[in-house]
Amino acid sequence: MILTEFAKFLQQHNDELITHKTTPLELMHKWLIAIINKNPKNNVEKIVHKEIMYAQNEMGDYVIVGKSTSGRKLVKALINFAKSYENYNNAKWLEMAERNFHSKN
Repeated sequence: MILTEFAKFLQQHNDELITHKTTPLELMHKWLIAIINKNPKNNVEKIVHKEIMYAQNEMGDYVIVGKSTSGRKLVKALINFAKSYENYNNAKWLEMAERNFHSKN
């Protein structure tokens, strides 16, 4: 349920990802901040509020951690999904680049 919502958020920003203007991990950060900084309205937002803690210092460095064992698993799953999504986009980009290269030769 949470990964599905995160996947939808990534898909909404797919153009930025394909053009390398951002990364899935950066978007994960933005997505979590958006959820944490508002009152939770649905189950996904309630779970994120309950399970994930976010802290940022004056320099802009931040840390995202799970508040419990299940929260740590959730953070790990989100990070793994973001990395997987990035690998998928990179593979698509490479495939398109190879196609373009071979079509020119």
